[in-house]
Amino acid sequence: MENKTVFLQVFGESPVLKVLDFLVVNEDFDYSMTDIANLSQVGYSTLKLFFKRLEKQGIITKTRTVGKAKMYRLNFSNPVVRKFRDFYWETTKQRVHEKIKEEKVVV
Repeated sequence: MENKTVFLQVFGESPVLKVLDFLVVNEDFDYSMTDIANLSQVGYSTLKLFFKRLEKQGIITKTRTVGKAKMYRLNFSNPVVRKFRDFYWETTKQRVHEKIKEEKVVV
């Protein structure tokens, strides 16, 4: 089994979810579109299909320009993004607690 986050295991691996998953886990940094596509394992052309929509809705924001590359990250000033991050980590926490309980029962 490949290494999938708990969030992706529960909610599936749509390209949008893979990008959001990557950006939540790596929220301390900003990334170019190319990096986001490669590191989230989404094709660049697929990313381009929905990237502008995420930016327009204020889910991601441009942070700076490095050479020709525009850098992006999740927009944590957006309350929806903050709630999504809380939901993401709560989902992970609940799943981990379930696994711990299962292991205690087996032992």
